[in-house]
Amino acid sequence: MKNRKQPLFKSFGYAFEGIWTGISKERNMKIHCLAVILVTAVGTFVGLTPMEWCICLLLFGMVISLELVNTAVEAVVDLVTEERKPLAKIAKDTAAGAVLYGNHGCDHRVYHIYTSFYGSLRCSRIAGIA
Repeated sequence: MKNRKQPLFKSFGYAFEGIWTGISKERNMKIHCLAVILVTAVGTFVGLTPMEWCICLLLFGMVISLELVNTAVEAVVDLVTEERKPLAKIAKDTAAGAVLYGNHGCDHRVYHIYTSFYGSLRCSRIAGIA
């Protein structure tokens, strides 16, 4: 009997279902999504450059992806054991640490993008350009 792969559209369907599950059931994912919306709104308001938008989009993708992987790790660990086990704790804590570390890096990059904008705005006002 041959192993038949499912059609590509079904694979995408499962992926979108996973994303929606993460957004609808995970508190931290909702917080990350709200941050994406706020950064996008402020970025639109201040007029980010195309390069800054590319950086923001990459960072958004990184943080959301890490949160989805963290959710998957936690679900698998919970599926395997309900007991408190040292290896289960390591798996969950390490996945959560990856999200924290990625989010921290993202926060710094976005901070630098916005402070460079406000710094250049302030300098142009001092020079009488704006």
